[in-house]
Amino acid sequence: MTENQDMSRDNRTEYQQDTVMDHEFDGIQEFDNRLPNWWLWLMWGSMVFALLYWVFFHTLGVGVLPVERFEMEMQVAQEIQIARALEAGIDNEFFVMMTQNEAKVAEGREIFVKHCVACHLDQGQGSVGPNLTDGYWIHGCEPMQMLKIINDGVAAKGMPAWMNQLGPTRVNAVLAYILTIKDNEVAGKAPEGEPCSF
Repeated sequence: MTENQDMSRDNRTEYQQDTVMDHEFDGIQEFDNRLPNWWLWLMWGSMVFALLYWVFFHTLGVGVLPVERFEMEMQVAQEIQIARALEAGIDNEFFVMMTQNEAKVAEGREIFVKHCVACHLDQGQGSVGPNLTDGYWIHGCEPMQMLKIINDGVAAKGMPAWMNQLGPTRVNAVLAYILTIKDNEVAGKAPEGEPCSF
């Protein structure tokens, strides 16, 4: 055995004695090696970043989360799409497209609750006015037919004309909401008019 081999063996023994931890389990010992600095910086940096992220986004609510940012972008895209369809002309498909816009439907719900519940009740099940959730319609169930009734009213039945009071944007929003509750079959006023499906 050469002198170099003896020295390397001695160094190895000394290294193991210096770094092996005292505990032992099932004949296995653990080395107590120091982690590299880059790894420690990465670990502590990740922990600090996670803490700041939590405080900024979840505790203080200052920042906009990626999911919320995505929903905002989708909302803007839908608004642009609706504006283009409005320029091209309002038709039945325009209102079907509006039902996909959650913000417009929510706006329509607010307008409905404020102005329409006196006659149609909260879920559209009807009291003085007809049930808007069944499959029977007095003046037609297509969106353009509904728009005419909302805009012009039906004086003989006590339905006011809402166009001058609400304006076209809010009328469109409330119609989008009505289309979402149509055919939900909420128990309420007995069916009136003719069966209709769109």
